[in-house]
Amino acid sequence: MNDAAGPHPDLLLADATSQLAALAARKVSAVELLELALARHRDTHGVINAVIRTDPERALDAARATDRRRARGEPLGPLAGLPMTIKDTFDVSGMAASSGLAALQDREAADAACVARARRAGAVIWGKTNVPAMAADWQSRNALHGTTRNPWDPSRTPGGSSGGAAAALAAGLTALEIGSDIAGSLRVPASFCGVFSHKPTWGRIPQHGHVPPGPGALAERDLNVVGPMARSARDLQLLMSILDGADASARTIASLEGLRVGLWIDEPDLAVDPAVQTVIRHFGGTLVQAGAQLRPVRLPVQPQRVLDTFRVLLGAIMAMDLPPRMQRRVRRMRSPAGLALKLGMGGAAARMIRAYTATHAEWLAADEARAGMRHQVERMFEKVDVVIAPVAPVVAFEHDKRPLNRRQLRCSDGSLLSYDAMSHWIALASACHLPVTTVPAGRDASGMPVGVQVIGPRGADHRTLAVARAIEECLGGFEAPPTCMRDSTTTGKGAPP
Repeated sequence: MNDAAGPHPDLLLADATSQLAALAARKVSAVELLELALARHRDTHGVINAVIRTDPERALDAARATDRRRARGEPLGPLAGLPMTIKDTFDVSGMAASSGLAALQDREAADAACVARARRAGAVIWGKTNVPAMAADWQSRNALHGTTRNPWDPSRTPGGSSGGAAAALAAGLTALEIGSDIAGSLRVPASFCGVFSHKPTWGRIPQHGHVPPGPGALAERDLNVVGPMARSARDLQLLMSILDGADASARTIASLEGLRVGLWIDEPDLAVDPAVQTVIRHFGGTLVQAGAQLRPVRLPVQPQRVLDTFRVLLGAIMAMDLPPRMQRRVRRMRSPAGLALKLGMGGAAARMIRAYTATHAEWLAADEARAGMRHQVERMFEKVDVVIAPVAPVVAFEHDKRPLNRRQLRCSDGSLLSYDAMSHWIALASACHLPVTTVPAGRDASGMPVGVQVIGPRGADHRTLAVARAIEECLGGFEAPPTCMRDSTTTGKGAPP
């Protein structure tokens, strides 16, 4: 680095592509960029508690090695020298995935498959980001590592389960992250924190080394996907190409001119806060001004059927992670829950119990229903190139420690929604294995970010990523949270790890 004053901290809020260009031009060294990230972590940890484990010594060794190879003119990987954090559901050598549980964090572990690919590409991995226990909530807190707070407003959640990752991106702690999604875990945090994410078509990126399921599991779990998070769409394309080996940067769609966009927002059975709807409708209008052809769409299948199918598919997976005692307890509650639903008295808890205790025959029926839905959805994409839809019915909500069955979502007009409504807009893409790129759409009247899902047909990851990039280049993308969030004045969960 030639500048005696050192690199400017604002470089941490640039996207990964810009940081990599600065590294390649030797405007900053890998060691200097890493030290900036570590300093930002120390300054913000007490406020947001996004990064909950660090390995600075190993990271500094890797950064120094990269700087030496660059000085010698040796070939370098596409992420050479880039500081990076990883969601704490992925095993990292020296930092096993805890998934928020103390019993898991002190294991010996090798890099998860996706982590190994990022490391081979030259990423300097220095920390792990917080999650809810066993990645099972739309908030990111656990008894082991505490609560992660949203950089836009620390009284609110950054979402879950990739909430620590999204908060770290928004706060400038990392330029890239690897997250996962089974029920919105990439999409909700991206929307709540104003960053980008990509939920790939199921099966594109290996899950090996992700916890849950338990450490050492070999099977690829239905619904669950591994995907990139970033501050720009081009960065999603970059990391996606490394994680799945395909060229995700192919510009199959270079502009919004003539793009057929379906606007999926008017669905009587699916709630959405009027403030969120206003932001998304305005976003749709800006797409039209940029040349896109916007047309309203409705699901070709009943939304309730989508939700019922999704719950059974998800419940079968989540039940596997319950301790044996809890599994027995839930099975004993199956009949009462079924009776309550028949009498019209059962709520989200009763539906969850029935899903967690679904028989194999019920799972097969749900899988067959999914196959039918896939066929109908594919026909919808004959008329539009992509569909845009809300990610969540509300913006980031205040931290809620109440039991699940007592939680509610408060809309801007004072109306209340069930906590289960968080699954309404994400269920279709999860159940049908559709790719979704989440992009910032704007902010509501309170100043909180609102994201939209850019949904494509199965296998068309390149399409949703290219559309997201065209949107960003035309309409803008990431905005940094207020600078006051960089001042650590609030007591968090202890000192920085």
